Amino acid sequence: MDVQKWSVSKIPQISYASTAPELSDDRRYDFFSRVVPPDSFQAQAMVDIIRALGWTFVSTIASEGSYGEKGIEAFTQLSKEAGGICVAQSLKIPHNPKMEDYDKAIQQLLETQHSRAVIIFASEEDIRGVLNATKRANQVGHFLWIGSDSWGAKSSPIHQLEDVSVGAITILPKRSSIKGFDEYFTALTLENNRRNVWFAEFWEENFDCRLLSASKREDTSRKCTGQERIGINSKYEQEGKVQFVIDAMYAMAHALHNMQRDLCPDHLGICPQMESAEGRTLLKYIRNTSFNGSAGTSVVFNKNGDAPGRYDLFQFQMTNSSTPEYKVVGQWVESLQLRLEELQWPDGEQDVPISVCSLPCKTGERKKRVKGMPCCWHCELCDGYQYQYDETSCRLCAYNMRPNPNRTACQPIPIVKLEWHSPWAIIPVFLAMLGIIATIFVMATFVRHNDTPIVRASGRELSYVLLTGIFLCYIITFLMIAMPDVAVCAFRRIFLGLGMCISYAALLTKTNRIYRIFEQGKQTVTAPRFISPTSQIAITSSLICVQLLGVLVWFAVDPPNTIIDYDEQKTVNPMLARGVLKCDITDLQIICSLGYSILLMVTCTIYAIKTRDVPEDFNEAKPIGFTMYTTCIVWLAFIPIFFGTAQSAEKLYIQTTTLTISMNLSASVALGMLYMPKVYIIIFHPEMNVQKRKRSFKAVVTAATMSSRLSQKPNERPNGEAKTELCENPAADPMSKCPAETIARPQDEDGDD
Repeated sequence: MDVQKWSVSKIPQISYASTAPELSDDRRYDFFSRVVPPDSFQAQAMVDIIRALGWTFVSTIASEGSYGEKGIEAFTQLSKEAGGICVAQSLKIPHNPKMEDYDKAIQQLLETQHSRAVIIFASEEDIRGVLNATKRANQVGHFLWIGSDSWGAKSSPIHQLEDVSVGAITILPKRSSIKGFDEYFTALTLENNRRNVWFAEFWEENFDCRLLSASKREDTSRKCTGQERIGINSKYEQEGKVQFVIDAMYAMAHALHNMQRDLCPDHLGICPQMESAEGRTLLKYIRNTSFNGSAGTSVVFNKNGDAPGRYDLFQFQMTNSSTPEYKVVGQWVESLQLRLEELQWPDGEQDVPISVCSLPCKTGERKKRVKGMPCCWHCELCDGYQYQYDETSCRLCAYNMRPNPNRTACQPIPIVKLEWHSPWAIIPVFLAMLGIIATIFVMATFVRHNDTPIVRASGRELSYVLLTGIFLCYIITFLMIAMPDVAVCAFRRIFLGLGMCISYAALLTKTNRIYRIFEQGKQTVTAPRFISPTSQIAITSSLICVQLLGVLVWFAVDPPNTIIDYDEQKTVNPMLARGVLKCDITDLQIICSLGYSILLMVTCTIYAIKTRDVPEDFNEAKPIGFTMYTTCIVWLAFIPIFFGTAQSAEKLYIQTTTLTISMNLSASVALGMLYMPKVYIIIFHPEMNVQKRKRSFKAVVTAATMSSRLSQKPNERPNGEAKTELCENPAADPMSKCPAETIARPQDEDGDD
């Protein structure tokens, strides 16, 4: 059967009312509209364009009515499904709008300045009204228009508004000029087209004249002659939807043809089965129709009865001649094909303008979403020791890590230690080297002059022990600064308190010996026990063994090891954070290790105070006393500095430097006050380093007792005797203090009695 011979008028018996539930409200009988792509395809094309341009924050304008409202509704729904697109404002232009309505719409759009992209589903009149309001608001170039097919590539909506329209992207269904239609349509006259009841009205509108018979035009007095010709006496351009009208008619004819073939295989024309067929049956055949349309493209229908969407994409651009015009920049045929490099933007912008609610966060910042607006957020820096885990969250780095400079990941915290070239190390090392040199010099001098009276009178054994302790006090400086490892940490534990322990054990033994000698001498002439050099060495060794025993217990309970302390220099700014490589020795353990030596030092100081009145000609009590007083002052200053810097970021440096300098000063005080005067005599005044006559223990004690009595005030002496009473018979008492020439040096301390 020839499809072109079919006519809808030949099948009046078919009821189309039954198709009503299958079709939308205002397209229930409009088969032509089913051939034209529906608004949902336009909306999908717009969504794809917006996503391709990277816009996430847009506004919409719709003309009140089916076209505008349904178009925006489809766009809003599809943008939600696509995700990543937020509608800032959705405005509606009312029927019969006033200028104030357009101005109000523009002012509302300007309330969301970052939403520059505007989707517009509106009539030509409303498009012109919106563009005019934009110009009145002096916002030319601010808005980025995305127009529907009502704008398309038409010049009428933008006439004399080209500057406002530059950069607008519009959509128009793909269409072609139908060959032969122009000749057919321009040849139509009032005589040869009487079958079209609306043609006379078109004639009056097209030629701006009035027909004599029942004309409704009152805005012109010009009469139509009937000799006017379309395209000659009026402007003519083929309507873009001609092909869709033709394809719609062909779709109906193909559906009827297929329906007749199936229901009436043995009949020509309509059979009883077709006459009783429902509209739902005809709709089924229409949806299953497929053929090549008038433009050479295939015509098919989807499950909803709509033809596939095919759109050309235009942008209104300034040309080389500075005359703006529409330019095809892509197409949409089920997917977007947009030539971004050909796009032009207002004000000569080279890059694609932005239309976003919030700018992308910088690296190291997380997005804090605004409630109800997934496209809007505030950027918050991942602070402290946090890094950016993903775009919406930060996480804390591990304890031994810190964020990298851009806070996108964690990196190891640098490890530091006290370096030899650090100013914190240079000063104590310099002092320690001077002390070691001086100690070696003193020890060499004593060894060389080992048998001279001054060396022998100093108690050679304890002097060498004391010098050894002083030497170790200097040596500990190098162990405290050396690179920590298990061996270094072990030696630190051993020598940290050992040098001081040896020094003060020797001094305590000396002061105790002196004290016992003169205290017992006040009561008897019998020498105290354990004052021989051998006994003194034994006592000193016993005191030192207590320190060594404590160190051994320390080794057993907590073996030496190295640690990396990340808390000591964990600053507020993670870029300044450092891990400190050090021995596993706490501040409390350091004080405990030094505690025994400090106890010896305090005890020695007490004995020095008790023997302060013994004449300096007989012993070293006063130099030892001055040494201990000065040492106590040094360590009293050390304790607050050591513990006061426990929370400092430079704790390692301050405490190490303070500890080593305190030990260097303690050793230097002992070395200077106890040995330098003797070395001076040995080297520069050898004539004074001679043997004086020896005296018995009784004579020494008697002289010390008399000296003690002479130091008392006259009114405090027993029986009120005067100082001169002791000097009445100096010859009878060779130990009298009156004749200076009778005073001799004390008995050599190397003796046993």
